[in-house]
Amino acid sequence: MSQFAPAIAVADLPPGRAAEVTVGGQVVALFNVNGTFHALAGRCRHRGGPLGQGFLDGPRVSCPWHNWSFDVTTGENVASADLKVARYAVRVEDGWVCVSLG
Repeated sequence: MSQFAPAIAVADLPPGRAAEVTVGGQVVALFNVNGTFHALAGRCRHRGGPLGQGFLDGPRVSCPWHNWSFDVTTGENVASADLKVARYAVRVEDGWVCVSLG
């Protein structure tokens, strides 16, 4: 069974925003898309840019370094589905967004 770790307070990640957090020693990018939370590996597949500092437009995040875009609901690159970033399970508990890396 997967372990969920608190990553950020729900109040600190309003709809339409992204955040970069560390969970279990790994950088994770968190997103709030219309009240639904999503988590991806924190580094872009292109050159390792910080996805949690990217620009969120609906369910797509653009890397702030070179504008590579990913669907936060699947982890797939919008230009090529083969270029995925890891997606992590998310749940909300006691006012916290919790992430499972397993």
